[in-house]
Amino acid sequence: QVQLVESGGGLVQPGGSLRLSCAASGRIFSINAMVWYRQAPGKQRELVAAITRGGSTNYADSVKGRFTISRDNAKNTVYLQMNSLKPEDTAVYYCNVEVITATLLANDYWGQGTQVTVSS
Repeated sequence: QVQLVESGGGLVQPGGSLRLSCAASGRIFSINAMVWYRQAPGKQRELVAAITRGGSTNYADSVKGRFTISRDNAKNTVYLQMNSLKPEDTAVYYCNVEVITATLLANDYWGQGTQVTVSS
């Protein structure tokens, strides 16, 4: 089994910063893509940022230039540095990882979600 533990959410004023973390543990041989999604009230879940094992990144247009995704493969952890936060960034943020097991099976896992609220 694989567990994902997210941390770093909270309440921040507009223009502020937060750093989210998502650590994977359990039966992991390797991890392919690591992705952050978010879901605001009444809206569909949307992709925020993604990073491959090799470090290639992709961002939603709405966060380009403000958010930075990174990963530490030795720690099986993905980070999301969020700067210049706006009220419209308010959402529950979820991490998603594609884990490769020792038998070379690939499975998707989701974190429990962490609330980010941007408000004055």
